[in-house]
Amino acid sequence: MPDISLTTVVLLCLAALAAGWIDAVVGGGGLLLLPALLLGLPAGTPAAHALGTNKAVAIVGTTGAAVTYARKAPVDVRTAVRIGLAALAGSSAGAFFAAGMSTEVLKPVIMVVLLAVAAFVILRPAFGAAPATGPATRRQILAAIGLAGLGIGFYDGLIGPGTGTFLVLALTALLHLDLVTASATAKIVNCCTNAGALATFAWQGAVLWQLAALMAVFNLAGGTLGAHTALKKGSGFVRVVLLTVVFALVANLAYEQWLA
Repeated sequence: MPDISLTTVVLLCLAALAAGWIDAVVGGGGLLLLPALLLGLPAGTPAAHALGTNKAVAIVGTTGAAVTYARKAPVDVRTAVRIGLAALAGSSAGAFFAAGMSTEVLKPVIMVVLLAVAAFVILRPAFGAAPATGPATRRQILAAIGLAGLGIGFYDGLIGPGTGTFLVLALTALLHLDLVTASATAKIVNCCTNAGALATFAWQGAVLWQLAALMAVFNLAGGTLGAHTALKKGSGFVRVVLLTVVFALVANLAYEQWLA
């Protein structure tokens, strides 16, 4: 356990609880959890340790949410696992490059993409509102494996925050799922991206296991509660949370890029 105060530990645990809820509903829990770790860990702690600890915490809450969704939502587990295996490979590669690659140039691009996504969701009220009309085609699944699996998986290992949100949007668009089913599917995929990145960070010795174990208990509670909330409230509620998280992510990236 790093040398941090009890107050900071409590605040980190509360951040893990809130992040678990947000991540289970629509993704983007890392938007809260990773900055909390960066602020709470002692000065001089390598950024890789915050990234690795973030993955160790997040995988627990994501797994809890995935199990809750799989029991009650109409998830195609076979397709989700196939996408997830590609995501595991992508996130492992992203985590490998994370230590030596500057992400500053990517932030403006990500902001533009997020703003375009937000405009699309606002202008298309029916997006993610209707359930899938039938099973996904082979072409749709291959596109999801390539984009949501390899592509977003690589981003998750390289940077992280917003991965769940990107997965929900990609799966909704590519597989024509409603937002609740897309969130459920994204949790299974996100378990794989977290596992791939965590394995790499653990191999590099960049995980603070004692702190991660404590925070993971709260993240699990938040993730399970968030999944129940999304299942109960439906796609309309998920849509509102989605837009809130997208704009918060844009604001966070803009602050880091130009004001921090």
